Amino acid sequence: MDASALPPRIDINGISLNADPGQRPLQVDSCTTIVSLFASRCAGLGARTAHREKDMGLWKSYSWDDYWTHAKWIGLALRKLGLERGEVVSILSEDRKEWAWLDLGIQCVGGIASGVYTTDSDKQLSYLLRDSDSRFLIVENEEQLDKFLHIEGEVPDLLNVIILEDEGLHDLNHPKCLMIDALYRIGQQAEAAQPGQFEAEIAKADPGDIALLIYTSGTTGPPKGAMLSHENIMAAISSWLHALPVFDTDEQLCFLPLCHILERGVSIYLPLASKCKVNFAESPETVFSNLQEVSPSTFIAVPRVWEKIHSQVTILINEATPLGRKAFHAALVTGIKRAAYLTENKPVPLDLAWRFRLWDFLVLRNLRRMLGLDRLRRGGSGAAPISPELLRWYWAIGVPLVEGFGMTETAGIATINTPVTNRIGTIGRTVPGTELRISEIGEIEARGLNIFKGYWRNNEKTAETFTDDGWLRTGDMGRIDDDGFVTITGRMKDILITAGGKNIAPAEIESRLKFSHFISDAVVIGDARKYLTALIMIDQENVEKFAQEQKVPFSDFPSLCAAKEVRALIGGELDQANKDFARVEQIKDFRIIDVLLTAEDEELTATMKLKRGQVEKSHGKLIEEMYQ
Repeated sequence: MDASALPPRIDINGISLNADPGQRPLQVDSCTTIVSLFASRCAGLGARTAHREKDMGLWKSYSWDDYWTHAKWIGLALRKLGLERGEVVSILSEDRKEWAWLDLGIQCVGGIASGVYTTDSDKQLSYLLRDSDSRFLIVENEEQLDKFLHIEGEVPDLLNVIILEDEGLHDLNHPKCLMIDALYRIGQQAEAAQPGQFEAEIAKADPGDIALLIYTSGTTGPPKGAMLSHENIMAAISSWLHALPVFDTDEQLCFLPLCHILERGVSIYLPLASKCKVNFAESPETVFSNLQEVSPSTFIAVPRVWEKIHSQVTILINEATPLGRKAFHAALVTGIKRAAYLTENKPVPLDLAWRFRLWDFLVLRNLRRMLGLDRLRRGGSGAAPISPELLRWYWAIGVPLVEGFGMTETAGIATINTPVTNRIGTIGRTVPGTELRISEIGEIEARGLNIFKGYWRNNEKTAETFTDDGWLRTGDMGRIDDDGFVTITGRMKDILITAGGKNIAPAEIESRLKFSHFISDAVVIGDARKYLTALIMIDQENVEKFAQEQKVPFSDFPSLCAAKEVRALIGGELDQANKDFARVEQIKDFRIIDVLLTAEDEELTATMKLKRGQVEKSHGKLIEEMYQ
């Protein structure tokens, strides 16, 4: 290509990017595909640490050389075993370094990587493997292998199953199953027989090739496989780096499922560009202790995680001495006043800045250190709405927490607030390279190089998702203010129309309810009804603490939910929330769901989002009680 035809370049944190992220050919450090960027980084960084993971209780480092070598063995072995370019390989595992090795190894030889949530049932696994026509399945351990063994007869086209952990499987003798070490040996033999084959496969990659197949969470029907190309991912990386700085000295903590586009982008693809270090959490259950150990520079989480940290602090403060509680309250009041200036992008008055520095030294700095947020330059929240009050609370304790918006179909990013340009209650401004508009019916529509190619083998759904002039229908309703900040007012499918004809978006009400540290989630009911009601999921830890302090007897979770004192507690929280809404938007009655829901339950997606329709179906009796 003629050099004069290349787009103008800029340098951000030592990374060369298109000056305009929406301009083709899109490049990051002169690379136009994920796999060419991967090869460039491994060659340049070599022995530097790329990943860290705990082994026998100790953090162990793995270099970019390790990354390259294992990805090469994986890719070459899969080709040797029959993988063709454009075919799908599914990965069924919790987060770990091998996830990244597999992801890049598959893509480097032209395969399409598709993640499967470990909480999916064997029935769901069967659907995903058949729908994607996967040729290989990688499973983490015996538990995940059992799912395949239950549905083996339903997926005859699957060539092999590769197992990452051999614990409990030493006597396994199955013609399609092999351990990861055996796969590595096949890759080593393939490399010895044909040196340079891996590099040749990388060179064949085109920006328009499909790199990922990411299945939607299935909140509105069977999951659909969203096809994301190399260009889509490179556009997302470029947009992110234009909007928010990431440095090669940064450390991150990977803990959200890598099946999800947000964590995949933040913990696998963004580090390819920024050269930062990624630490893999031991498990979702240990994320808070791992957070304390790592003290990351940036940390992206779903609202439920940020809510949980807030709840932990609330418990700690309640258990503190009277003097400690008084000091924290004074520090928080000062922090809230300071945050009001910062979140409106205004200079903090000098006297207030000095008062905050004092309380930060005496109280807040130690709190952040205890939480593992002491080195945090920026926190991020996505995947679901977060309460504005919760955002202000984090800013008050010295943690700049910003909210953004993206979806699988936008390669994970479309808008973002930043610590410098931030408007709480909005999802920020569009990232460079992405355009948004509001349709005549109030739906947010998007356009850019990050927009996906369509749904796998589902032309009908693809056509429904795009407008006649090529804009993506996001399914979210919203508005854009004069300064370009975007506000989501609700999901198109979730809008409630009361019996009186009032249109109500439940998302804002639910978000306000969840700010209570006694409420972990809520579903507002009211479609075709005379008034609004709510199904409440209590926060077990905080409500149990309340019950113990108030000497409320309970023997298990259902009895805790049934206690009249707990019902009065939640009723009081709803009364407080109702003050923020018009009369027609106020909750008139509620019921507490007395079952602890996990991602394995039908009511929740793997990313812990409630499936509204399923919740209403499962708890229809409770709903009818509120309208008798």
